[in-house]
Amino acid sequence: MAEGGALLGVELVTPEARVWSGQAKMVSARTVEGDLGVLPGHAPLFGVLVDGKVSIKDIDGTVTEFEVHGGFLSVSNNRVSILTESAN
Repeated sequence: MAEGGALLGVELVTPEARVWSGQAKMVSARTVEGDLGVLPGHAPLFGVLVDGKVSIKDIDGTVTEFEVHGGFLSVSNNRVSILTESAN
């Protein structure tokens, strides 16, 4: 469960560049096993991404969406790392 005030450290990276980096309240993505929402305190996880949207809810409540093409998502200790071939 998310603790009051806890945040996620998020990195969205392609082979060319770091696309997004910072703190967020929530990340959602689609994996081969289905849609996934990550909040602070989430259990460790490694997922294979499918083509689709990754949404990052920033600390001010704004949501930034990226169209990703494959890749991986890992969650550990309130850190979310997203590695993808491309993100628009």
